[in-house]
Amino acid sequence: MTNRPITEDDLHAYVDGVLEPEREAEVAAYLEGHPDIARRVSAFSDQRDLLRKALAPIADEPLPPQFNLSRMIENRRRRPSPVWWAVAAMLMLSIGGLGGWVMRGSLQGSPGGLASLAQEAAYSYSVYAPDRIRPVEMRASDSAQLVQWVSNRLKQPVTLPDLTGSGYRLMGGRLIATSHGPAAMFMYDDDRGNRLVVLTRPMISEQSAPMAPHSRGDVSGFAWADGGMGYSLMAQAAAEALKPIANEVRRQARTI
Repeated sequence: MTNRPITEDDLHAYVDGVLEPEREAEVAAYLEGHPDIARRVSAFSDQRDLLRKALAPIADEPLPPQFNLSRMIENRRRRPSPVWWAVAAMLMLSIGGLGGWVMRGSLQGSPGGLASLAQEAAYSYSVYAPDRIRPVEMRASDSAQLVQWVSNRLKQPVTLPDLTGSGYRLMGGRLIATSHGPAAMFMYDDDRGNRLVVLTRPMISEQSAPMAPHSRGDVSGFAWADGGMGYSLMAQAAAEALKPIANEVRRQARTI
């Protein structure tokens, strides 16, 4: 039993049946002691069932012929009129010019080494940390399989940091696709529901680099590289609070 408060996200996840067994039991016990909220949750469930019944006939309808992929492809194969050729040429020129300008800015401003890693970690945090339904692909209960999976994909032995001493427990992890190859993302949370992510991948450049602070919007943390592997820890927290945790991750990674 944890001391994390029951949130609105927990209630909706309880209705959808996607909570972990331990958390589901905590929500169930909470609802037993709060009958008014239990009635509201019951209403959530009734609304969900009604919505599913209402949408079922639409979901079972066959796809309209005009949206059939095979027919759309066949129509595109037919010879277009000169007007369409002109429109297509104008679009290609416009897209080409705009795409070139966008790529110009992307290539000129593209960071390398630790900056890229930190940016990837910050982006991963922004995408997955707010997700209350499926923030991780494999849960903490499958940690052994998780480590084997990401190690095989990264073709490097990967350490799964134990941050319980820092007040964070493992939620699970997933593989992240980056422009520099696959990366392993591990997510943790504390008793107040605060989350942090650790991202690690093989480094193309800066294969050994000291720890340095990084930030992106309201997400901050640290990145470093050691022995060809890069690591970045990110969260919505002050950098000084995260540095001891980052040091612990680095210490454990060096024991491989």
